[in-house]
Amino acid sequence: MSVTWIGASGSGSVMAVRLRNTLSFRLIVVISLILLANLAIYTYITVSRLETDLTRTYSQNVYATSDVIKKSTRYSMLLNRREDVHEIIKTVGREENVEKIRIYNKQGTIIFSTDTTEIDRAVDVHADACVMCHKEDQTFAQVPLTERIRVYTTGRHRLLGLINPIENEPECYNANCHAHTQEQKLLGVLDVVISVDQLDRTIEANTRAIIITSALALIVIALCIALFITLYLNKPIREITDGLEKLGHGQLTHKIPVRSQDELGEMAKEFNDMSYKLDQAYKEIKDWSETLNEKVQQKTEELKKIYGQVIQIEKLASLGKLSATVAHELNNPLEGILTYSKLIAKKLSKLQQNGEYEKILEYLYLIADESSRCGKIVKDLLLFSHRDDEQFVECDAAAIVDKCATLLNHHFEIHNITFEKKISAPVTLMCNPQKIEQALIALMMNAIEAMPAGGHLTAEITRTEDTGILRIRDEGTGIAPKDLPHIFEPFYTTKDTKGTGLGLAVAYGIITHHKGRIDVESASDKGTVMAIALPLRKKAS
Repeated sequence: MSVTWIGASGSGSVMAVRLRNTLSFRLIVVISLILLANLAIYTYITVSRLETDLTRTYSQNVYATSDVIKKSTRYSMLLNRREDVHEIIKTVGREENVEKIRIYNKQGTIIFSTDTTEIDRAVDVHADACVMCHKEDQTFAQVPLTERIRVYTTGRHRLLGLINPIENEPECYNANCHAHTQEQKLLGVLDVVISVDQLDRTIEANTRAIIITSALALIVIALCIALFITLYLNKPIREITDGLEKLGHGQLTHKIPVRSQDELGEMAKEFNDMSYKLDQAYKEIKDWSETLNEKVQQKTEELKKIYGQVIQIEKLASLGKLSATVAHELNNPLEGILTYSKLIAKKLSKLQQNGEYEKILEYLYLIADESSRCGKIVKDLLLFSHRDDEQFVECDAAAIVDKCATLLNHHFEIHNITFEKKISAPVTLMCNPQKIEQALIALMMNAIEAMPAGGHLTAEITRTEDTGILRIRDEGTGIAPKDLPHIFEPFYTTKDTKGTGLGLAVAYGIITHHKGRIDVESASDKGTVMAIALPLRKKAS
């Protein structure tokens, strides 16, 4: 008998172990635990949110009640009818859940209370009910509602107290019966204490209902999941397991029957498509090997461009060395021009009576501004090879173009050139406007010199989503193809002895420092189009 009993027990133990090792059992346990955790978190969040919302609503009701009391006693306080104020407080204090109503004066003395034994009693200004009124770093009006409320327990009851300020209004300090000065901001506070037992009972009842509902939902969902896994997962999983075993034995043509459109059906489809995917992967590897040389060449071209930019930067650094030799000789006459132009402008401003020198003053101020700008250009050239961070400001691109056109107006007239500005969209740049003006003037001067017989010069302003574009379009002789790779190199010029070869090099350095780019969009015998692309001002988030 004992041997038979041991055999039966061993068989049941093996079945129990097999059951625990099945995927269905593990899925049921894991999903049930996940559901339990989710429902527990959901229940906790819901109960916490419910308690917070009910407490907030209750606090707002208490604040409304406090306001009603304050407004009801306002007229009697103005007339100094203490008996009326006391009766109003006593009447409201008889309402359900109202535990106590007090009015404190500025010194912390209770002057009205539903508990007559408290009247004329002074309280500690450092107590919970008083501390927010006596903060040195803020007035009571700055104290949020949440800090005016205190919740505490007396015996078995929880109470909610709310402090409401009684401010010194014009009717108060202008009344004959009050001795309050206008400088006093706060005359006292109204303290309303309400029992929250009913609120606690409501929260407790709702919490119990939510927990019971969540537990029932957990049980029902767990049972449904167990039934579903038992009926709809075991057989498809066995078929997939058999297919994997056959695949492991080399039967690559084995197909698993697709019986559903759910995830297991998709898994069967993926299994059946495995050979096709492997073939596709092989083809992709083959294609990659065939195109590897092309990709390497593409990366090599990118490295060449980067290397060319490094060489360009090194060439631009030589501008600083050049300017160091002439800075002193240029700065002295420029400083003289700037000083005397300002001196003449100042004297003419004192001499003129009816604005007869306004035009001359305008020219003098323009001379002063441009002399200052020239001096800054020399200084910037000196620091070009070791430039520090500059301060960028928001600037309208159209305003910069207008300033350039004003400065070059006499060149337009001398060379019989008509200037036109086209704005497709407003563009606001975050830049150094003097530097951008310097770059635009260099491009415009090149365009003017390319049209010795006159022509039409156009400045176009447009934008993309994150880039502002300034185009200078002329009707000149264009740029020869052999010169295009070198136009931004320092000291490279096609103007014989007329040019220094610095204009486009400096413009290139300025635009590059602004995180932009400068390109030749077109260069033919009918004209040249130079484009400057600069990042737009970022909007505040």
